[in-house]
Amino acid sequence: EWDRWLLMGLIGTAVGMLGFLTHQIIDSLIKLKWDLVENYLQSMGVDVVICLSTGQDGNFHMTWLCVLGLGLCMVVLSSSSVLFFCPAGSPYGLPEIIGYLNGTSIQHLFNIKTFIGTFVSCVLAVASGLFCGPEGPMIHLGALLGCGLSQLQSDTLGIHLPIFTRFRNSADKRSFITAGAGAGIASVFRAPIGGLLFTLEEVSSFWDIRLAWQTFFCCLMATFTTDLLSSSLYGFVYRGHFGFFEAEKRILFWNLLDINVLAFIPTILLGMLGGLLGALFVSLNIRINKLRMQFFNSIPKVSLRKASKLLETVLILVISCVPLVANLGSGRNFLTLDVGCILSFLCSSEQGSAAALLVENGKQGITYLFKRGTHEEFGYTSLCTALAFYFILSCWTAGSAVASGLVIPVLYTGALYGRIIGLILVSIFGVQTNEYGAWIDPGLFAAVGAASFFSGVSRLTISLTVIMVSVLS
Repeated sequence: EWDRWLLMGLIGTAVGMLGFLTHQIIDSLIKLKWDLVENYLQSMGVDVVICLSTGQDGNFHMTWLCVLGLGLCMVVLSSSSVLFFCPAGSPYGLPEIIGYLNGTSIQHLFNIKTFIGTFVSCVLAVASGLFCGPEGPMIHLGALLGCGLSQLQSDTLGIHLPIFTRFRNSADKRSFITAGAGAGIASVFRAPIGGLLFTLEEVSSFWDIRLAWQTFFCCLMATFTTDLLSSSLYGFVYRGHFGFFEAEKRILFWNLLDINVLAFIPTILLGMLGGLLGALFVSLNIRINKLRMQFFNSIPKVSLRKASKLLETVLILVISCVPLVANLGSGRNFLTLDVGCILSFLCSSEQGSAAALLVENGKQGITYLFKRGTHEEFGYTSLCTALAFYFILSCWTAGSAVASGLVIPVLYTGALYGRIIGLILVSIFGVQTNEYGAWIDPGLFAAVGAASFFSGVSRLTISLTVIMVSVLS
């Protein structure tokens, strides 16, 4: 079995490198986008820090158009790579992987063109500003690597290597695809056990103890490779700390608080709310996709049908950018483009806070919502506004013609209503400074809300718990 373990290690390493490359390219594209905006502002004679107030400065609208234009370029390329280049035509990938592992044959699912199209579409969609993440496509890409590296043959490239030929059968092929899919999740969340449990709970129906150990080894190699490469490179810039794992850069929410038994009361409420909202999200997404299929199937010409799908993704991006203008129309706000190229707002109004939550990329926004000791940083208006937009637009984006994932939007949505519950507790009991009342913190309930909505949408329990513990603790 040494060759099987060797292939599992190679697949895990390759998926880890791909996960690292995906995050680096996304970060670089976001940086490039805001660098271009900054250069535009400077060419207009505007400082990097812009003071905006009603009627004071008209440059903001041109700035917004610049941001929107760059986002549109990315989303058009992202959607085009799925519609016109990727032969499988799958914008998400996970349902197809689950179907294949349970006996359904899908044409071109593991084609090299599918790999390239999914990868390009994923990084461009996330960087463009759509409410999506890279998790779902990473599962598909991990499965593609598991299939390709285990079979060592490609009809498209004309490659048929005379090694590891004993694995060229349906049963072994499915085992390596399962391990690759789990490694994709493990690389995204830095959670090897979570990746193993995800494949056991969600992906594969054929399982044994040997496959469990080998999948865990594959997930472990993927996590280690991603962490090792990320320790020294950020945005493809060498930091000089190869092999040094900084906890703050890998743990989303690491300053834990002591918990009182009373905290379980709002936690149960959040669990019930997550189940109800999760069911609503899934039901709404099914209805949207049915209407989408009916509309596109009514278009007779294939070329016109694909063009309509592309225009839909453009429309989603435009609507996603509308709150940025609508919420910054009043009040005094400061727009800052920092060296990390994360757009952040230091706002003096509820409208500006809502815009800040909506314009941030998903991971950074979740970090803000999970942050401890920020009891009054976001108000009810900003949280409710962001929740409504994120819930509807992420539900609409899922299933559109871009390779996108749901995990980041789901965590963000749950964190928003979890923080609202935490803010209600603060309004009732006030800001507590003693150790027995420190659990009354909106950041704590944002984390609980994120887990509850994730579970309500995905129906995951054990693997979700492990993933959340890996991310939060």
